[in-house]
Amino acid sequence: MNLPRIDIDLAKIAHNVQQLKKLYGSKGIDIIGVTKVIGGNPIIADVLVQNGIEILADSRIANIIKMRRAGIRAQYLLLRTPALSQVENVVTHTNISLNSELEVLKKLSEYALKNHIIHKVVLMVELGDLREGIMPSEMDAIVKVVLKLKGLALVGIGTNLACFGGISPDEDKMNELSSIAIRLEEKFKITLAMVSGGNSANYKWFTSSKDVGRINSLRVGESIFLGREALCRKPILGLFTDIFTLMAEVIEAKRKPSQPYGTVYQNASGNTPRFKNKGFMDRAVLAIGTQDVVVSGITPKQEIIVLGATSDHMLIDNTKTSLRVGNTVAFNLNYSALLSVFCTPSIVKNTINQYECANIL
Repeated sequence: MNLPRIDIDLAKIAHNVQQLKKLYGSKGIDIIGVTKVIGGNPIIADVLVQNGIEILADSRIANIIKMRRAGIRAQYLLLRTPALSQVENVVTHTNISLNSELEVLKKLSEYALKNHIIHKVVLMVELGDLREGIMPSEMDAIVKVVLKLKGLALVGIGTNLACFGGISPDEDKMNELSSIAIRLEEKFKITLAMVSGGNSANYKWFTSSKDVGRINSLRVGESIFLGREALCRKPILGLFTDIFTLMAEVIEAKRKPSQPYGTVYQNASGNTPRFKNKGFMDRAVLAIGTQDVVVSGITPKQEIIVLGATSDHMLIDNTKTSLRVGNTVAFNLNYSALLSVFCTPSIVKNTINQYECANIL
């Protein structure tokens, strides 16, 4: 099979989904499957849906269109708050969107009304991470306007934490979100079907809380695909953490100096590198580089050391393994590396341990 490639264990994905649904469902929380990290891959998305995921969430409309065209039957949620230039596609291709700007909401209403569509919206609340969200003090005024916008249905509120600012979705933050939901319901005589407390970083809060309040939804990607929570990156008991394996081929293996020689200027990345002189070493070059994967986010499974990478080549210390040309090196990936791999068309996506998926593609 062509290299580089990523091997994807579909049966392990199915297992993780089942376990997470059972875990969060024990306290009345539904999980939304986040597909952005797998580039909206329809085969993987189908595994999620067949194992009980009803809403698929992605930050790219192109990924949502890809899954729809492949016949994946689900509700589709746009994770990234819509741009004004996107409103037509948002209403046409998604069922739900996360919103924080009134100007955008008015345009969504305008297009939905024009096309006789009811588009569901979730208002995002800023609770300290300082990415997207309406300040709590402004929520009442925004809700008052949104409830009057025809073509839109306000179905919930949500928040995003532990992404930009690294702020923990702890008990205080979740209690605040619950309180905002209760106050809005009472003041405006409405029912919020979705109170979305966050993402895979909410695991620690969930396991330590006896009462989750009004939180009834989480947007989960990293826990499904990497088997861990996203606050401290600790594995979750009972989940697989080895679903994905990146494979790259050795295209050169030679004994060379450990330190470049000659006059040093900037390298291809614009950096001025410094290397320790360790004498001669067994070095190898792999046919993969920074345009394929976030190199800092991969960990070799063999006893090698990654020395660095350029756009198309990765350099490794091959002293302990003595790899030869044509051999392969296997890597584990973190979330950023996985995201980059699925955005790279030149990396083959190879599914193994086939789950009984619907007839798609």
